[in-house]
Amino acid sequence: MMKRFETPYMADWFAISLRWIMLVGLIVSLGLGQQLDIGSTWSLGLMIVWNLGMTALAGLNIRTSFHRRLNIIVDLVLTGAFFLGQGGLRGPAFWVGFLPILTASIYFEIWGALIVSVLFSGLMIYAGAQVEGDLPLSFVVVAILIVLGVVFGLLGRSLMSHMRKNRALWVDAEEKKRAIQNERMRAIYELTSTLSTTLSYKRVLDSALDMSAAALNPDPDPEKTVSDPLVGVVMLFNAGKLRIGSARRFTNADMRVTFDGAEGILKRALDEGEPIMFNDIGYDHELGRVIALRNCTSGYCFPLRSGFNVYGVMLFAHPEPNYFTSERTNLLDIIGRQAVIAIQNARLYQDLVEEKERMAEVYEEARKKLARDLHDGPTQSVAAMAMRLNIARRMMTKDVKSADDELVKLEELAHRTTKEIRHMLFTLRPLILESQGLNAAIQAMADKMMETFSQQVNVEIDERATQQLEMGKQGVIFYIIDEAVNNARKHAQAAIITVRLRQVEPGVVLLEIADNGVGFDVQAVAQNYDKRSSSSLGMINLRERAELVNGLLNIDSSPGKGTSVQVYIPLTEEAADRLHHARRKKA
Repeated sequence: MMKRFETPYMADWFAISLRWIMLVGLIVSLGLGQQLDIGSTWSLGLMIVWNLGMTALAGLNIRTSFHRRLNIIVDLVLTGAFFLGQGGLRGPAFWVGFLPILTASIYFEIWGALIVSVLFSGLMIYAGAQVEGDLPLSFVVVAILIVLGVVFGLLGRSLMSHMRKNRALWVDAEEKKRAIQNERMRAIYELTSTLSTTLSYKRVLDSALDMSAAALNPDPDPEKTVSDPLVGVVMLFNAGKLRIGSARRFTNADMRVTFDGAEGILKRALDEGEPIMFNDIGYDHELGRVIALRNCTSGYCFPLRSGFNVYGVMLFAHPEPNYFTSERTNLLDIIGRQAVIAIQNARLYQDLVEEKERMAEVYEEARKKLARDLHDGPTQSVAAMAMRLNIARRMMTKDVKSADDELVKLEELAHRTTKEIRHMLFTLRPLILESQGLNAAIQAMADKMMETFSQQVNVEIDERATQQLEMGKQGVIFYIIDEAVNNARKHAQAAIITVRLRQVEPGVVLLEIADNGVGFDVQAVAQNYDKRSSSSLGMINLRERAELVNGLLNIDSSPGKGTSVQVYIPLTEEAADRLHHARRKKA
């Protein structure tokens, strides 16, 4: 039977190599003795074929049953046949007995070499007894052969002992390497599990750094892992600057440092979008300010980005110059990509939470706006009507003509109040938008603005642009127009308000609401948001509604020059990426 093994047996390769050397020596001896003929060297051919077979099996890591014993027996039989066939001690290759002795010294060390030398000695004595005068020579050769058997056995024991030690070291190294690989895979698995089950930014960043350190230094001794001088940090963009999200071995002062990412290592990583290795951190204009990095001589920076979205960078540094090997950088790449996915999920979750809070604020603001509009409009009108009715009732008994005039005024006030209420109901739910589309709804709003408030609103709508807008976006666009037009009516004192909707490039529609009113300082109004002034809230409402359609809002105004509200609305995901990428590049 034959059995395959995972690792080669070095003893087999030594035996095969020594056998090839002996075979070459036998061929040379026969050639010098001019006895190299096929008829008398058949046993030599069998030895060559046998060694070829053993070489093939060793190359495949295959061993036969009783492999060592079988090798020695075959070597004894073939070398004995060769010894007798070549004339015994008188032959040119009488020393052929060394071959099985060498094989035995490798496989069974001193006892194997001694037993084989004794067996072959018996064959030599038998051959010497067959030839008159050769027996004394046989005893001399036998003595030499036994001595050499002992010597070869001692050398074989020393060689095999050395090989066993090397194999043990190799096995230990392989086991340690396997343990390190298992530890790294475990760290990556734990990282993936942790990152896929958490939506907390802080936990994502902490886990990425902790698991990276564990994967880079999977030492079973925890004290060595703790004492490793690896420096790690995750920086995320916030308000246009890179800020420390989580770090290891950073000082308190380092945690407060912010970065522009406008030069040096950070700029290279962000611009190229690929991980980079670097040296001489202390000379970097931005990273050189970090105290924890000043003792580091090598580093690795992984940009946290997905498509056009750039979240920040993950950076590691170490005092050893060649610490970041290809194996370690590959691990960091895996961890970095997992961290990007987790950060995306955390950000999406955070956006959902913020969107929920923002929608609650929008609904609350809409409720307050409705309350204000009711208070400032219909409620005041109804109160005025009640007061005037009381006056008219009293006048009926004294001055009928004046009472008649008062009733006319009451009728006009009632009509105006009715219009205001209908306008409010129209803006709350424009049924015409659902039945006839955006163009008709905007025109109806313009007509009601003229009818109710005597405010002229010009409408310039490209029908091809509205046809490409889905109903959900049409509703948001209508409320953007309503918000902007009402802001202009209340604050701008504009004679004319113009609403335009047109396609400016493939996949992008431009909505513009312009007026010829008094204008305002955009920056000053935006800064008043904390004070919750009505004008700043109007701008916030416009911005939030623009974000609902993934659009870009631009407000252009200055005192005395009117106002132009522009919203660029993408119709496809490709157009949205192009639009927002152009904005980031411009910024």
